[in-house]
Amino acid sequence: MTTTAKPDAVGVARTRIEGHAKVTGAARYASEIPFTGLTHGWLVLSTIARGRITAIEDEAVRALPGVLTVLHHGNAPRVSAEFFGALGQPDPIVEVFQHDKVPHAGWPVALVVAETSEQAREAAEALVVRYETEPHDVVFAADRPGTYTPEGREDSKGDLAAELAASAVVVEASYTTPEQHHSAMEPHAVTVRWDGGRLEVFDANQGSKWVADDLARMFSLDPETVHVRSEHVGGAFGSKGLRAHHIAAVMAATELQRPVRISLTRRQVFAITGYRSPTAQRVRLGADADGRLRAFEHEAQCMTSNLREFVEASAGYGHAMYATDALRTLDRVTPVDVATPTWMRAPGEAPGSFAVESAIDELAERLGLDPIALRVRNEPTAAPLSGLPFSSRNLLGCLEEGARRFGWSERDPRPRARREGRWLIGTGVAAARFFTGAAPSTASVTAEQDGTFTVRIAAADVGTGARTALTSIAADALDVAPERVHVRIADSDFGPAWVAGGSMGTRSWGWAVMAAGAELREKLVAGVDIPADGITARTDTAALIATLAEKERHAFGAQFAEVAVDVTTGEVRVRRLLGVFAAGRIVNPLTARSQLIGGMTWGLSMALHEEAVRDEATGGHVGADFAGYHVAANADVPEIEAAWIDDPDPDDPVGIKGIGEIGIVGTAAAIANAVHHATGFRHRDLPIRPDRVLLAEAGGDTPHA
Repeated sequence: MTTTAKPDAVGVARTRIEGHAKVTGAARYASEIPFTGLTHGWLVLSTIARGRITAIEDEAVRALPGVLTVLHHGNAPRVSAEFFGALGQPDPIVEVFQHDKVPHAGWPVALVVAETSEQAREAAEALVVRYETEPHDVVFAADRPGTYTPEGREDSKGDLAAELAASAVVVEASYTTPEQHHSAMEPHAVTVRWDGGRLEVFDANQGSKWVADDLARMFSLDPETVHVRSEHVGGAFGSKGLRAHHIAAVMAATELQRPVRISLTRRQVFAITGYRSPTAQRVRLGADADGRLRAFEHEAQCMTSNLREFVEASAGYGHAMYATDALRTLDRVTPVDVATPTWMRAPGEAPGSFAVESAIDELAERLGLDPIALRVRNEPTAAPLSGLPFSSRNLLGCLEEGARRFGWSERDPRPRARREGRWLIGTGVAAARFFTGAAPSTASVTAEQDGTFTVRIAAADVGTGARTALTSIAADALDVAPERVHVRIADSDFGPAWVAGGSMGTRSWGWAVMAAGAELREKLVAGVDIPADGITARTDTAALIATLAEKERHAFGAQFAEVAVDVTTGEVRVRRLLGVFAAGRIVNPLTARSQLIGGMTWGLSMALHEEAVRDEATGGHVGADFAGYHVAANADVPEIEAAWIDDPDPDDPVGIKGIGEIGIVGTAAAIANAVHHATGFRHRDLPIRPDRVLLAEAGGDTPHA
C-alpha cells in the first residue's frame, strides 16, 4: 500500500461523522424506522406492588378497533428458564408473562398489539386486570432488618481498630444518596420482525451482539438466526440492555408474523428499565496530627430487589484513592419489593465518591489543613488495597492544574467569610477516580477497490461520538486520511465486541481496530490487486488483552466548584465548575470535552436535584416524569470547564484510558463541600434541597431525611 506521510488523526478535534444526519432528522432511531405492515405494542404494567393476577379480562379489549392480540401469562410463549443475565445470575426477565405473580409495582402483566400506537394505548388502558394483593415493603433505610453482606463484598488490610485508637483525629460520619434514574433523552424502544427465518431486531441498546446473544438463549434460537442493529441511540448510561419490552416484542412478532414496535413512555421507563439504588454510607477516617491517614473505613448499604441481587458497590471507591495503614470496606444490600436496580453512570463510584470526598473535607477541617494539601499528603505509591502498581497515575497533576486554573490560592478557608448581597459564596474541591480496562473485541477492516477502507465492529455509539473516535484510530492504524475510512457499527453480525459501558468502549474497540488495521497493512503489499469484495483482515484481541501485566488501571480527576447560597430561600446556585482529568490519551478533544462536561452536569444534578421518591402505600414512584423528577436544565448549568493533562496509558496501543464516567465522579462532593464552605453547615444527604438548607440555618444542623 502506498501512502504519504500524514499527521496523526488521534488527538485532532473532529465534528461527529453522523452529526449532520442527527440535526437534520435523517438519522433513524429504533422507534422511527419504517416497515411495511408495522404493528404497535403497548405494555400494561401492574398497579399493585405485590400479589398475584386473578383475572385478565381481555375479551372486550380484543374486540376494539385495530387490536390484533393481547399477550399475558395465560397465553404467552414459554421462554428458557436457563437464561442467566449479565450478572451471571438467573434473570427475572425470563418470568415476564410466564406466571401470575406480581413482584413489584410496574411489573409487566400484558401486552396489547394493534394496528396503530393510538389503538394499542387505548386498548391497553381499557384492559381490566384483577389482582389478589399481598403486603409489600419498599422502604429503604440504614441498617434495617434483612440487610446482609453479599459474598466477596468485604475487603480489609491492616489492624483497623489499632490504627483508629492510635489516630490523633478520627472523623466518623454518615451520608445518604437517593434513588436516581438514567433519564436518557431517547426512551427505550424496539422493533422486531421475522425475515427469511431470521429474527431482525432494530433496537436502542449499548451492545447489539450482547442483546442478540441474550435473545437467542432466552428463546432457544440458533445465534446465527438473531440479528440486532442499533445504529443510533439517544443516551443510555447503563439502562439499555435486554429489558421486558424486547421479550414482549419477540413474542408478539412470532405470533403475528408481522413487525412489532414497542416504545416505552417516560413513566414506563422509570418503572421497568433500572435505576441507581439509594445508598446509606458510613465513613471513618483516622489520621495523625499532620494529616497522614492511619485508618480508612467505608461501609455502604444499597437497595436491591427480592428478584435478583444487585450491588451498588459504593465502598470500592476508596480501594485506589488514599494511602493508609489500615483499610476496611464493606458493601451490604437490603432486598425489598421493587424492580431490580442496574448500572448507572459511574456505578458505585458516583455515590461512593460523595461520601469519601465529603469525609476527607471534614477531616481537613478538623485538622486545620487545606483540603488539597490533605489529599496530596496521602498520595499512594501503589494501590492501597491490592498493592499493585498503577499503570499511570497523575491525580496530583490534576489537583495542581485545577488549583491554578480555579484560583484556589485566593480562597479564604473560613466558612461564611464571603458574601455578595443575599448570597453566601463558597468553593469546594474533590478528587475523582474511575476504573479503566479493556475487554476482548473483534473487528474487521476491508480495503476497497476505490481506495477507501471499511471498518466493521459491533461497537455502540450512545451519543459519545464512538464512530468519529474509531475513524481517527483506524486512520492512524492504516496511515491514511480519516476521509478514506468508513466505520460501520452496532450490528450483531459483526461479531463479539465489548458494550458501551464501564468507560471501556473506545479502548476495547480501538485496540481491535488497531490490530485489524495493522494486519491489513501487512496484506497490502506493493502492487497487490484488490478484488471486487476487497481484502479483509479480522482480529480478536482476547489473546492480546490476556498478556496485559497485572496493574491497577484508573482515570483520575480533580473537581472544583463555586456555589452561591441564599439562606433566606434555601436556593443553591452553582456558579462555576472546573474538572481537570488524567484520563489517558484523548482521541477526539471535541467530543471528549462534551462527555466530561456532560458528566459534570450530571454531578451537579445529583448534588442539587435528582431524587426519585416511592409511595410506601402503592410501592410506585411519585412523579415518575420530568415534571416530578428534576434534572439539571439549561438555567441550572453554569460556567463549566473541562480540561485534561497528558496521561497516556503505556500499556494501551493508542494510550487510551476512558472518559465516559470520570466526569460525574466527585462532582457532587465538590459542590457539597462548597456549600459547607459557604454556609458553615455540612450536608450529608443528597440532594441539597432548599428545605434542607433552611433547616440547617434554623437548627444549626441538617437532619437525615
